[in-house]
Amino acid sequence: MLNHDYNPDVLNCLANLSNDEVFTPPVLANRMIDLLPEELFHNPKTTFLDPFCKSGVFLREIVKRLDVGLQEIIPDRQERIDHILHKQVFGIAITELTSYLSRRSVYCSKTADSEYSVSHFDKPEGNIKYHALHHTWENGKCKYCGASQSVYDRGDDAEQYAYQFIHTDNPKTLFNMKFDVIIGNPPYQLSDGGNSASDAAMPIYNKFVEQAKKLSPKYLIMIIPSKWMVGGRGLQSFKNLMKDDLRIKEIFDFEDSSECFNGVHLDGGVCYFLWDKNHNNKVKYTYKPKNADCLTIERYLKSDYSDIVIRDYRRESIIRKVLCGERFKEIVSARKPFNIGTDLFNNPERYMGFNLNDMFFKGSVKIFGVKGNKGGSKRIEGFINENVVTKNKNWVGKYKLLISKAYSSDAINPPQLIVSEPNSICTETFLVIGPFENKEECFNCLRYTNTNFFKVLLFFGRGTMQVSQDVFRFVPMQDFSHPWTDEMLYKKYGLTEEEIAFIESMIKPME
Repeated sequence: MLNHDYNPDVLNCLANLSNDEVFTPPVLANRMIDLLPEELFHNPKTTFLDPFCKSGVFLREIVKRLDVGLQEIIPDRQERIDHILHKQVFGIAITELTSYLSRRSVYCSKTADSEYSVSHFDKPEGNIKYHALHHTWENGKCKYCGASQSVYDRGDDAEQYAYQFIHTDNPKTLFNMKFDVIIGNPPYQLSDGGNSASDAAMPIYNKFVEQAKKLSPKYLIMIIPSKWMVGGRGLQSFKNLMKDDLRIKEIFDFEDSSECFNGVHLDGGVCYFLWDKNHNNKVKYTYKPKNADCLTIERYLKSDYSDIVIRDYRRESIIRKVLCGERFKEIVSARKPFNIGTDLFNNPERYMGFNLNDMFFKGSVKIFGVKGNKGGSKRIEGFINENVVTKNKNWVGKYKLLISKAYSSDAINPPQLIVSEPNSICTETFLVIGPFENKEECFNCLRYTNTNFFKVLLFFGRGTMQVSQDVFRFVPMQDFSHPWTDEMLYKKYGLTEEEIAFIESMIKPME
């Protein structure tokens, strides 16, 4: 009844610490290692570094391949293992806990000088380093990683998350040697103490990629969130650097992160890439849509018509056709359109001078917002003193549309837009579309936003749950003196039957 030959891999069973530090399953680690030339594992001089070890899975799988590949050159098994572990594989752990875990995976002992280690070292750490560091504070931020001093200045007894690999101006001094391959799965973000999910973390994986390039390896392989492809907070310069880098040879991009990390949702998906020092051409780009087959194409990441990376090449012909004339983003507001915080209805005591009420009173305007916590929040209306509006006062008396500033990154259908009539405003929960000179223009624009054409182009411009002016980058502006239908829009932009079918295939029934 029981299969006694089954030997489960403990690294498949590890639970992730958080979405910030995600453990890599062995099958994924091997898919990434497969990108490397096979001859590297037959060379006793090839050196490998994982500068952000969590479970040690990358180094463990590399050791397995070297053990097989070097059999003819170093026939004695113990001599071969000693050579591999002392001369070829190196790591830097991200915490003390992961240093023990990584050594256990690679050396079969949490300390490399133990009698149980498969190869004896004179030092407990072996070639997998970990040193507890403190952040270097400048004006309340760490000068290396940007961590907030108020959040991470914790004293000596708590984990600092001052990752050794990026908390140095010269990473070459960490081992004082040259590496042929740098590979791994870096930490993704750090909390900065924000009050909401949208501003509570900042990306940090980009700093690991940039630091690794400074070591000038022959090959660099990392798995990171795909958010960088659209930029966003802290990622604009990194996005541009990656788009311009012709040394990126291959990318595997997953719309659904759970296809790489079971049960883990990463907003915007996840990707892993091969950077080849000697490559100087197009990238072999494989995109995996959710619940669909992979799409592969040879391409450049940079284009002359888009400021972001177009992940699905089937979108390109449509985008090229519609990018003429004015853009819809020109009538979309920036964040906090009336300078009123998103927590107004949850924390009215913070806004005592606003005179928030649930009924109309003299000198008041209607205000739209949300009440409740994430996952259980609901839209709500109230009334507030008109004189609290300190921004865009001339919009108050006009027709407007309100769109949520955040919703699921994989949703094609945005949440229902709100018609904001004259003498109404909103909190930071929404962006404003408009304003419009009359009711007819407002409702014609609303009809436009309900077309499949609009929804799909809006989706093309997104990569995360956050909505800003820029996510409307591919939506063309229209004349709202009359209503629009999909048929009219398809004809106006000369879309082919294939392009129309692609748009229609993306639309799912409204929940």
